[in-house]
Amino acid sequence: MPAADRPTAPAARPAPLAEPLEQGHSPWQDAWQRLQKNRLAVFGLWALVVVSLACVVGPWLMHFGYEEQNLDLGATPPSGAHWLGTDTLGRDLLVRLLFGGRISLAVGLAATLVALTIGVVYGAVAGFIGGKLDAFLMRTVDIMYALPFAIFVILLMVFFGRNIVLLFVAIGAVEWLTMARIVRGQVMALKKMEFIEAARALGFGQRRIIFRHILPNILGPIVVYTTLTIPGVMLLEAFLSFLGLGVQPPMSSWGVLIKDGAEKMEEFPWLLVFPGALFSLTLFSLNFLGDGLRDALDVRSSKD
Repeated sequence: MPAADRPTAPAARPAPLAEPLEQGHSPWQDAWQRLQKNRLAVFGLWALVVVSLACVVGPWLMHFGYEEQNLDLGATPPSGAHWLGTDTLGRDLLVRLLFGGRISLAVGLAATLVALTIGVVYGAVAGFIGGKLDAFLMRTVDIMYALPFAIFVILLMVFFGRNIVLLFVAIGAVEWLTMARIVRGQVMALKKMEFIEAARALGFGQRRIIFRHILPNILGPIVVYTTLTIPGVMLLEAFLSFLGLGVQPPMSSWGVLIKDGAEKMEEFPWLLVFPGALFSLTLFSLNFLGDGLRDALDVRSSKD
């Protein structure tokens, strides 16, 4: 058969292009995306950032010191020279408000860090080991719950003196109990999972299992409760300031400023309005952020 009459082989079809693989996301990336959809949580986050930056940088940019007095000026309402007015000793209220924010935020963060460290370790050990040790540790927590927190803090400060560092430790020493219970419950639920049994089969020690396998898997509840603990700590500091056991003059905190403003609210209302408004804004922002983190870190709440 001539070559021209031979049937030609069908042309090879091009191979179909492989579909592009969808890029995966980590659980933290998914949580961040869910958090961004919560407007109140985003507002709370940005409000905290703005307030924190103002408290850290603001006093350096002002022309007055937080303890600089002008007795001839006395208490004056807001004006061009003093945007938020002055107190009864002629001190600029805006500067003292920003400087007091440093103290209040530092108390909230430091005391929460103390409570976080004690509560996480205490609850993780109690929940993972269990048995008699768990019963002893948790009964100790129950006994401490029965003690009035404020009286316990007051006794600590009376016996050891009024010190700003001691204030951090004293408040943190009574705020870890709930964290310990939360962590214990989470650990007891996780220690029966297959990956923990596999870690035990591989011969890993208890310390490595707790800190390398269990705690990273309960960071969500820990982060959420931490954001909700900071407002409680700040409120406790404000309460101690009302009792005269908080920050000592000439230093100030939002609790001290609110206490001083409450005593003179009828004559000089701005001394209470501005510290109370900024304190309330910070507390609301922390609560909004905590609620948003709770929903964002809960996978079941995702509607994707």
